[in-house]
Amino acid sequence: MKASFEAQNGLNTFNEREMVRVPGLQAEEAEETLELVRYWRAVNRNKWRIAALVGAVAIIAALKAQSLEPVYRASSTILVEFGKSQVVSIQDIYSGSMLSSYEHLQTQAGILQSEELARRLVRKLGMVKAQASGPTPAPMPWYADYLPAGFVIQTPVMPPTAEALERDAAAAIQGGLTVKPVRNSLLLEISFVSQDPTLAALIPNALAALYIEADLEARVKMRERAMAFLGDQSVELRKKVVASEKALQDFRDREQILNVKGVSLAGANRQLEELTTSLVEARRKRVEIEAALNQVRAAQKGGRGSVESSSAVLRHPLVQRAKELEDEAERKVGDASKRYGGEHPRMIAAQAGLTAAKANLRRQVDIAVASLANEYEAARANEASIARAFELAKVDMQSFNRKEFQLTSLERDVAANRQLYELFIQRSKETKASDELQSAAARVIDAATVPGGPFGPNRPRIVWISVLAALVIAMALAVLLERLDNTVKTSHEVESKLDVPTVGVVPKTKVKRDQSIERLFLEDPNTGFSEAIRTVRSGVLLSGLGSPQKTVLVTSSVPEEGKTTIATNLAFALSHVKKTLLIDADMRRPQIGNVLGAKDDHLGLSSLVAGEVALEQSFFTVEGSELRVLPSGRVPENPLELLSSHQFIDVLEQLKRLFQVIVIDSAPVQMVSDALILSTLSTAVLYVVKADETPYQVARQGIRRLHRVDAPILGVALNQLDVVKADRYYGEYSGYGRYYRKYGYYKR
Repeated sequence: MKASFEAQNGLNTFNEREMVRVPGLQAEEAEETLELVRYWRAVNRNKWRIAALVGAVAIIAALKAQSLEPVYRASSTILVEFGKSQVVSIQDIYSGSMLSSYEHLQTQAGILQSEELARRLVRKLGMVKAQASGPTPAPMPWYADYLPAGFVIQTPVMPPTAEALERDAAAAIQGGLTVKPVRNSLLLEISFVSQDPTLAALIPNALAALYIEADLEARVKMRERAMAFLGDQSVELRKKVVASEKALQDFRDREQILNVKGVSLAGANRQLEELTTSLVEARRKRVEIEAALNQVRAAQKGGRGSVESSSAVLRHPLVQRAKELEDEAERKVGDASKRYGGEHPRMIAAQAGLTAAKANLRRQVDIAVASLANEYEAARANEASIARAFELAKVDMQSFNRKEFQLTSLERDVAANRQLYELFIQRSKETKASDELQSAAARVIDAATVPGGPFGPNRPRIVWISVLAALVIAMALAVLLERLDNTVKTSHEVESKLDVPTVGVVPKTKVKRDQSIERLFLEDPNTGFSEAIRTVRSGVLLSGLGSPQKTVLVTSSVPEEGKTTIATNLAFALSHVKKTLLIDADMRRPQIGNVLGAKDDHLGLSSLVAGEVALEQSFFTVEGSELRVLPSGRVPENPLELLSSHQFIDVLEQLKRLFQVIVIDSAPVQMVSDALILSTLSTAVLYVVKADETPYQVARQGIRRLHRVDAPILGVALNQLDVVKADRYYGEYSGYGRYYRKYGYYKR
């Protein structure tokens, strides 16, 4: 018992290690397969298709290359004159901006390849022939001979115009023409490719000559336009010079200007300066007199004594003399008073002299005050007179300045017009002189000669380029198909994309004509297919070892994935080790009863649930095996109601007591909900996915539906896998795929 328990624990440990996914394990395995490796495997898987496409393209390219006409190429070389010194500078009038040598060569190359030059070449060589003027009948199609007369109507076709023919011929020349600069030089190589060797040599030579001729014509026309322009401008400028000189002279005569910049200007300046000085002096004197007068007037308000003591009055000479006489009279009175009495004649005479001196002082003060007022009026009048003279001088000076400005402007117009006129006369003379110094823009260095052999086509190159392009396109298509392929191809993809373990991989097997794939395990147990079924059986038995009874539901996403094949062969394999019952619960498309030899189609699951037959009479034993089979029986109107009924649950419980393992073949999950109901009654759900055909999104959606009802999903059985192809193109079995299908029992 202990050994059995340890063995059972060991099996459980193995089962958990093999069947339970370790987080991150699939991510690590996916990272091992690099993107480039996936692409290489995609190319390798489609290598024969790629080889067929490349071979077909190579054959077509070789046939096409052989049918191509030989072409000839001839080249001429010209030297483009650049930076050549010129005798005159008339080119400044009509030349463009200065270009570098490279830009100049590129410009000339563009001119050589222009449509205008090509059309001129067509006209020069007479490559356009006259066409019929009237409409011509359209050519009859190839199938007209097989149709009745008059069935095909011929529409008249107008012949192409001369303009259209010339345009087409020019386009043909441009298509075969190549102009390229020679490296590190001022040379241009003109090449032409044609099927006619004579024409291949003619076009470059004629084009070079026409280019030089066209450039000379353009220069002549440009000089003619320049001469006409210069002549017209010279006449207009001459008129402007005459008009400006006349306007200057009229202004001088009208204003009577002799030498405004000489003596007259100096005299006017000196007069203005003298008047300015006089005005300043008169204003100073008037201010002084006004201040003295204001002082006297203020003293007059204070009385007679204040006026006489005023400094402005005392400074007057007459007042000073009267003051001296008054002082002398006072002195005499003082001396007389000391010697004589008041009645003495001398005393009286002295008193009379003092009185006369004071009266004289008063008169002189009044005269000084009146004289000061008169001086103020005179000073003010003098200031006003000088100010008027200053304003008149200033007005004259401003008028003189205006005249000077007008005169200067007129003189400047005369000088500018005369200078521009002389410049145009000089340019006109230079242009006339340049007519005798014509120089070509280029000259021919090497003329084209008739080629001795064809230039192309390079048939091997055409074939190799076509093969290479076909190879690249075919490989790109293979990679694109690989990227667009969303089917499940390997067990690694099962675990990485469906997030469930792989229970087993059933290889693609070819059965004999007298064999049935649903009975292959029973009829040929020594094949790789049978070994794969045994592997699936081991996964079923190792799952839940503690459970004494197992109910295994086999379903898939969509029909035609081989779930019935897996269910029948798995049931045969399980019947070798345990008492097993196979139930056909796909009641919409039942197949198990027919392929395993059921005698009465009406007896089966539907009859058993309906109570129409006894339990022992509802199933049969497959001949040559221990497997019991319960077919679907009569197809009910609503299979889902039957499978979800209590009667079905009771029948299933009775069957569980009779059998150790029950294998149920159910309808696809994505089609109907039968499998969802049956999964809740099962101990394990085996999900079948057809390799290289079932999209992983469809399978993942079906598994998600089972997860929503908490179905006990055991894992995925990857069916119909081409193991050799998987090993070769996906690295699934690391080189052992070729042995997988051959491995089995052998007789000693």
